[in-house]
This record gives sequence, C-alpha cells and structure tokens, in this order.
Amino acid sequence: MKPVYALEPLPKSIFLAGPTPRDEVTKSWRPEALALLKELGFDGHVYVPEQADWAKHDHYDNQVTWEWEALSISTVAVFWVPRELKAMPAFTTNIEFGLMIASGKCLLGYPEDAPKMRYLGHLAERYGTQVYHTLPDILQAAIEKAKQPYAIKS
Repeated sequence: MKPVYALEPLPKSIFLAGPTPRDEVTKSWRPEALALLKELGFDGHVYVPEQADWAKHDHYDNQVTWEWEALSISTVAVFWVPRELKAMPAFTTNIEFGLMIASGKCLLGYPEDAPKMRYLGHLAERYGTQVYHTLPDILQAAIEKAKQPYAIKS
C-alpha cells in the first residue's frame, strides 16, 4: 500500500492515446514515445495501450475497459495521431479525443501531412488545447503539463 494524503501531490501520469497499427507490418509509434519520455527525464507512470511485447491479442472488451480506466486516472492524455488511413486509421482515437477534450488533460499532436485531422484541430482550438506537429514537442509539453500542481481554491 502506498497512501496519498490530502494536499500531497498526486502521482503524475501520461496516457499515450492514438492509433495502434492494424497490421503486422506497420510499426507502433509508442516505443519511440517511451524512449523520448525516458530521454526527457519523465519520472511518472506511462499508460501504454499495447501489450509489453507489442503483440496483438483477442481481448477487445478487456482492452476497452482498461483504456477507459487508464484515461480516467491519467494526469495527461497525449493524443498523437500519425494517421495512415489503411494501417492506422485512428477512428477510435477520434472518438476518444472527442470524449476527453473537455477534461482539460488532453494534448493533440499529429504530423503536418496526416490526413483527416481538420475536425480534431477544430475541437482542440475550441477547448484551448495546443496542437503539436512532432512527437518530441508534444511529449515535452505533456511532461510540463504533468508537473503542474492542481489549483487549490480557497
């Protein structure tokens, strides 16, 4: 047991939201993200919605439940969308971003040439969420966001 008492800092965490490759050929972007977070010195938890060995599995319902729980408890939700319509269409990512954007914990990023990103860009603008176009930039911003203390109102 590791208690966290009132007014103590909450454990910081980042959820790596975004598309997962649909085939065995396309490489996941998440190993690079983990390496960058390590290089940038992030010392919190990172929720990775893929298996540790990067293998596919057939536990869809459990996967969905795990992702919803991890998204709800994460400090920051990084939505990196290197959309590729055949291998990583990111249809689920679109829905997750729409559900999470009002939480205030989201960051949005995508390569400038990623297709079909205008709507997510408009959502980000509407909610005052900065948009990033490189993985290192969004991860650096996520680390800074994770460090921000919660505002305490008196």
